[in-house]
Amino acid sequence: MKSHYDYVIVGGGLAGASAVQGIRELDAKGTVLLLGEEKHLPYDRPPLSKKLWFGNIKVEEIFLYGAEFYDQQGVTVALGAKVVKLDPAEKTVTTEGGATYHFKKLLLATGTAPRRLSIPGGDLDGICYFRTLDDYLQTKNRATEGKSALVVGGGFIGSELAAALNSTLEVTMIFPGVYLCDRVFPDYLGLALQQHYQKRGVRILSSEMPTSISKYGEKFRTQTTSGKVIESDLLLVGIGAAPAINFAKEAGLTIDNGVVVNEYLESSHSGIYAAGDIAVFPYPALGQSMRIEHWDNALTQGKWAGRNMAGAREPFTYQPYFFSDLFEFGYEATGEVDTRLETFADWQKENYSGVIYYLRDSKVRGVMMCNVWDKIDAARELIRRGETLTPEQLRGAIPF
Repeated sequence: MKSHYDYVIVGGGLAGASAVQGIRELDAKGTVLLLGEEKHLPYDRPPLSKKLWFGNIKVEEIFLYGAEFYDQQGVTVALGAKVVKLDPAEKTVTTEGGATYHFKKLLLATGTAPRRLSIPGGDLDGICYFRTLDDYLQTKNRATEGKSALVVGGGFIGSELAAALNSTLEVTMIFPGVYLCDRVFPDYLGLALQQHYQKRGVRILSSEMPTSISKYGEKFRTQTTSGKVIESDLLLVGIGAAPAINFAKEAGLTIDNGVVVNEYLESSHSGIYAAGDIAVFPYPALGQSMRIEHWDNALTQGKWAGRNMAGAREPFTYQPYFFSDLFEFGYEATGEVDTRLETFADWQKENYSGVIYYLRDSKVRGVMMCNVWDKIDAARELIRRGETLTPEQLRGAIPF
């Protein structure tokens, strides 16, 4: 494998794979190296906690492209290659194995790493900090009928995993919030969903956290803040993730809970770009900088960054959206979806189908469409307009 490339992409996920497309739209011949830390070709992550569990999709279908795509695009792919050092002055990256690669343009698309429990036993073998395809494969293999699972975390990953595992296992959830997904769901919706989980047989311990974990034979024993002891065959943790930016920080790039980029997705160092989960980028419709850990953002931003690396010089103006499915409840959302904002719900069927508006100073900052589909563009336009609106004006603003 040669050591000098026109483009080096660090990160074998959705943003990295999308960047290949972006580069090739403008530069058909430049040499490209894709460095992936995992041993799998880039794949979609959402199915790991959703569709794969319900038989709606097969593992081989989650891969973004086959090996032949990278061959056809003239891309060199190095898997199992974790980058540990970036030298902006020399324009090199170095992997854990000691290989050094020179670049003309670099994209950082390293994604996030799961946050870990800092309690006694938090590093025991067998605890799954759910994130990767290998995590799914190992968990699926162990999730046999009659076993039990403890899911730590009540956010996106925790709530999706609990719903997925519930079809096979006896599931307990534990999380510090009062109700599920309390950062995005208003209390009335979060509590209603939580009751639905309980009706489906999921045991929920809210306002609780594990204080220690031990093993008794093959079973985990988890002690909680209130003194409860939970035994489980499986223990999965989904308590959020942190941007994988250690080597970027050490290299002197401007960091603020992620790699800070300008409107072209270029970092504080010329020729070095960032996209996806790690990028802190200007969000024009909201008039602020944001870091977004969602599929649609990685997909679009990766391609956009690839085009800009190849000379497009196009400001990133796209408004990403995100989605989830929790049993029969599904939603799509865009903008600033944060329960610290005021909310107004326009229900078709209470706590099931309708639209929730997130407002600051009576201006729409975010929109969540609950079991209402194909309205993302209408929601984006409402946010972009930035009008002052009353609840009466919001009712029916996005028709069902």
